[in-house]
Amino acid sequence: MAEYGEIRTGRHCAFLLHAHLVFVTKYRHKVFTDRHLRRMEQIMRDVCADFEVELKEFNGENNHVHLLVSFPPKVALSKLINSLKGVSSRYMRREFPELERHYWRAQRLWSGSYFAGSVGGAPLSVVRQYIEQQNRPA
Repeated sequence: MAEYGEIRTGRHCAFLLHAHLVFVTKYRHKVFTDRHLRRMEQIMRDVCADFEVELKEFNGENNHVHLLVSFPPKVALSKLINSLKGVSSRYMRREFPELERHYWRAQRLWSGSYFAGSVGGAPLSVVRQYIEQQNRPA
């Protein structure tokens, strides 16, 4: 059980829920550098904290990001994802105006789609290792 972390408790429940999330940039443009991903991680950590969600792992490449989150049952993943993508897009556009050249036609940083997978069949260490092994740009 230690592999999955601590069982969390709410007012009327105990839970151990994890999800693997993947967001890709609009048109799969190669947008991010390490500097962008470091700031993106902090933005997403802040959004997760607002939802009482723990961001366990974060990494990405130049056109997508991976998140491993632990969330309470009261959180609808679709609402969390909408907030993560919306807030990160606004902050990144404001703080890194040079990114605008990648999304000038669509006025969006992220693709409208996303991947959300429940994690539990595979040990979290395998998912964490997969995320850690992403080829982060320099």
